[in-house]
Amino acid sequence: MNLQVNGGVLAPELTKADFQSAQETRWCPGCGDYAVLAAVQGFLPELGIPPEQMVFISGIGCAGRFTYYMDTYGVHGIHGRAPALATGLAATRRDLSIWVITGDGDALSIGAGHLVHALRRNVPIKILLFNNRIYGLTKGQASPTSETGKVTKSSPDGTREEPLNAVSLALGAEATFVARTIDRDKKHLPAVLRAAAEHPGAALVEILQNCPVFNDGAFEPYTDRTSAAETLVHLEHGEPVRFGAESTRGIARDPAGSLAVVDRTEDLLVHDAHRADPSLAFALSRLGQQPGEPLPIGIFRSVDHPVFASNHEALAENRSGFGEPELDALLHGGDTWTVGA
Repeated sequence: MNLQVNGGVLAPELTKADFQSAQETRWCPGCGDYAVLAAVQGFLPELGIPPEQMVFISGIGCAGRFTYYMDTYGVHGIHGRAPALATGLAATRRDLSIWVITGDGDALSIGAGHLVHALRRNVPIKILLFNNRIYGLTKGQASPTSETGKVTKSSPDGTREEPLNAVSLALGAEATFVARTIDRDKKHLPAVLRAAAEHPGAALVEILQNCPVFNDGAFEPYTDRTSAAETLVHLEHGEPVRFGAESTRGIARDPAGSLAVVDRTEDLLVHDAHRADPSLAFALSRLGQQPGEPLPIGIFRSVDHPVFASNHEALAENRSGFGEPELDALLHGGDTWTVGA
């Protein structure tokens, strides 16, 4: 048996099998969820964290099944509430590695408020947001990320709203780690997941995920090998933002200060994922929404900031000299009232 040092203690070396449950994996054939599950189970042994110290929490949707296929602790919560459940757990169990599995409908519709506050509080959880631009579990209704004009069972005349940009939302909430990747990219997906796992605070990873039944090919321009070079731009910290089959195109600031696609290799924008001000990352997140613009993938922002649990511990220490209030005194204090009196 191979052994590894884990926290100074000699322990059995973990493998992918240690994170695979005995449950039969049941998604539609060809679903992108299979690829994400394989990637997660494949890289988790590298962290050296045993399964009994991990928790996967999910909401409602096709992605909600994820927790059953992980041989870790798991919670299958109600619609949109996974970040709230994870926040409560993170506040009480700092020893756990906590992961949230959610979808574009689950996280960005009924769960949007919980998502935003978990990110702005920098709760030490890792949120994997599967975005297939459709409600798959309920058989193909428009989701918050469905493109304008999308004809679905719930929008027979086409959607009228602009799609919600998950990366922009997270950056607007001051999330300290925000990234985007693609389900079928066997190199990029695990690399982004590793970076998210290493981040001490809240991390959101949007995963573009294909639904072969209700929205097949939604991301084909970015997954097709012949077109991906012109439609995707890979963000790398400290490197000029360039793309194209020969890397002859790039992103630069125009005279008005906005980002623009240019046909040159010089004077390009240099990506700074560690920049405290999120405005540059936000500007990058807006790319890909207009014809001719490439879609950025990679890490948009990764900055250090006090995490949620640490903040609460500091507050607890500051008030430690005042003693714990008595429950009876709280119940009978001045800030109460009698109903029906």
